Amino acid sequence: MADKAPLLMLVTSASQMGQGQQTGLWLEEFAVPYLAFRKAGIELVIASPRGGKIPVDPNSIPTDEQKAQWQDAIAALQDTVPLERVWEQDYRAVFVPGGHGTMFDMPDNPLVAGVLERTWARGGVISAVCHGPAALVGVRDENGVPLVQNRKVACFTNEEEREVGLDEVMPFLLETRLAELGAELHNKAKFEVQTVTDGRLVTGQNPPSSQLTAEAVLEALHIK
Repeated sequence: MADKAPLLMLVTSASQMGQGQQTGLWLEEFAVPYLAFRKAGIELVIASPRGGKIPVDPNSIPTDEQKAQWQDAIAALQDTVPLERVWEQDYRAVFVPGGHGTMFDMPDNPLVAGVLERTWARGGVISAVCHGPAALVGVRDENGVPLVQNRKVACFTNEEEREVGLDEVMPFLLETRLAELGAELHNKAKFEVQTVTDGRLVTGQNPPSSQLTAEAVLEALHIK
């Protein structure tokens, strides 16, 4: 994988949950890593399944202070590239932020699986935080087995899902599904910071884990 290849940030296009509630991207999980990657001098491609403006989960609307800090990241979400246009490009890494929207348009999406499998096969880093690992559900490694099988993974937990009252709204419980696929789950107590690196796979548990997960991606890319 070429050191100069861009990093793909793949964000959800879904704005509705199964029972009509508004959802979307959890802004912190995009903005914090975005700024970390930009600071490291990495070229970024921002894409989504449908392209265009990204819906932001109303529960993650930033404070005025955060708006000022995150203004460049927020601007990058106003007109994203449709994934179908860029999934076959070469990337040094793919990073998938969460938000409940990812549970609805990332699993079983052939283009999502395609870009992740292609990046992995070419030696790139795959990373996701919170509900972002929903993108890993349909991904296979070079041996044709689930990418997460026998690999250490962190994700939004069943306990955290119950805490926010959405365990019965989700199409599946992410922690349970990853375990069924053979992942070795390394989660902490609810809403504690947790990031896990297993070779070129980097995952984080929840929104507070966003910064540490971004830093772990840079470390996996050998960027300080």
